[in-house]
Amino acid sequence: MRLVATARLRDPVLHLLLTDPWLIGRPPAELDHLAASLAEIEGGTSARLAVQSVSGAIFPSGRPHANFCNAAFAYWRPRERNRFNDAGFGAWYAAFETETAMAEVTFHIGRELARTGDFNAIVDWAELWASFAGMYVDLRGLQPPPACLNPDIEPGYAAGNMVARQARAEGHNGIVYPSVRHAAGTCLVALWPHAVQSVTQGAVLRATWQGKPAPEISQIAQPTIPPNTA
Repeated sequence: MRLVATARLRDPVLHLLLTDPWLIGRPPAELDHLAASLAEIEGGTSARLAVQSVSGAIFPSGRPHANFCNAAFAYWRPRERNRFNDAGFGAWYAAFETETAMAEVTFHIGRELARTGDFNAIVDWAELWASFAGMYVDLRGLQPPPACLNPDIEPGYAAGNMVARQARAEGHNGIVYPSVRHAAGTCLVALWPHAVQSVTQGAVLRATWQGKPAPEISQIAQPTIPPNTA
């Protein structure tokens, strides 16, 4: 299960122009031209769409929630690594349980709040459940724990990127590993978009920081938004 910010569930801002009252009664051909123009503008500023246009075989489309899957690989931290990917190509990070996924994402939000010195924030996340295809490197139960599971980010992430490169070179689609931020939790990282299958949306959760490093977690109403197959 992967958590994504609910802001990503909304239609692109430019699409709101298609609902403007002045368009009522306009000829269909004119509306089609406007929609195509807006799509072209969005494509010129969207890393996900730009990558899909040149890598269609790697970044699938036309299936429910394909945009979320592809965005996980098209966007990355420009100046920092993640545990199993660095700048240049993203990955789909997920967990076997909601509690584990929440522990992972709130750890990273907490780091950013600590940098500002202000632990006051509200973040809403939607659950994205998926199945996974292919073979995976399994790091569970290894003693001593491999260097890539070091809770210290610098050495842990550097080692993790080496493990990921080797996994891809050997034909694996991802890695299963013990959660570093949630005791007894299990995480999974898919290293290729096509490995992520049958994505479906679950509950919407809210994390609230009220002056303390540990947030309060609650479930809120689910949005009624159909799957986006862009």
